[in-house]
Amino acid sequence: MYQGRIRGLYRWPVKSLRGERVGSALLDARGMAGDRAYALVDERPRRAGTRMTVRQSPRMLAWEAAYPATCDGSPEPPGPPVVYSASGAAWAWDDPDLPSALAESFGAPVSLRAADGQQDRGPTVLVTFEASRRALEEEMGAPVALERFRPNLHLEAGVPAFAERFFEGEVTLTAGEVVLGTAGEHTGPCVRCAVPSWDPFGRERWPELQRQLIEAHGNIFGLIMRVVRAGVVRDGDPVTVSTGATPSPTPAAAQTVARPPAS
Repeated sequence: MYQGRIRGLYRWPVKSLRGERVGSALLDARGMAGDRAYALVDERPRRAGTRMTVRQSPRMLAWEAAYPATCDGSPEPPGPPVVYSASGAAWAWDDPDLPSALAESFGAPVSLRAADGQQDRGPTVLVTFEASRRALEEEMGAPVALERFRPNLHLEAGVPAFAERFFEGEVTLTAGEVVLGTAGEHTGPCVRCAVPSWDPFGRERWPELQRQLIEAHGNIFGLIMRVVRAGVVRDGDPVTVSTGATPSPTPAAAQTVARPPAS
C-alpha cells in the first residue's frame, strides 16, 4: 500500500487538442466528466467518419479547448467547450465557421462530434505517477513535460519509478470519496503510442523519448483505470494505492497491458 496526494488534475475536452488543468473533477461511469467528450471527425475520403487525432495531424496540438467556468464551481462541465486557435482566437463549439477554421489549420476537412466516453479504450481514467516522470526526466537529461502523456490524475504517491509496469494483481486507487480500479476491460499498464514524442504544442518531435520508453520501460507509462465508486476529486486530495502484491520487475508481470488511451 502506498500513500500520497493528487499532484494535478487534467481534462481534455476535445480529443487530441490541448486541454486544461482543473482544481476538481467529477469521476463517474464516463471516466472524468467532460474528458474527451468532443472530437473532430476526419472527412477526407479515405478516412471519412473516423476521429482525427494527433497521429494524423500534429497541428491539432496548436489548438486548445477549455470549458467555461461555472458560477458555483461545479466539477460538471456546464456545456460545450470553447476552442482556442494558435493565435489565441476563441471559438464557440457551435460556431458554424469553426469547422472551416480547423480545416484550414489542419489541411483536411473536419466535422464536429459530441459524445461522452470517446477515450480510445472507452470511459477510462489515465493515472500517472510523478516518480516515473521524474525518473524519465533524469534518464533523458532534459525536462519531460507531463502534458506529453495527457493524464487525468497525476499522483505523488510514494510508488517506485515505473511501478505501473510491474504491479501484480488488481490495483485500487482511493482518492477522497472516489475509488478507481484496474479490474475490467482495457485496464492496466498503459502502452504508449507516438503522441508523447511530440511536445505539448505540436511544434517538434523528440523520437529519443519514445525510444527510451520502448527500450528501457516496455513502452509503458501510467495506468488505465475504471471508476469503481463515483465522486468528486480535488487537486491535493490524499490518495492510497493498493495492489495485490509488491511491484517486482518480472517478465510475467509485464505481459498483461492495456493499449494506449493516447490522444
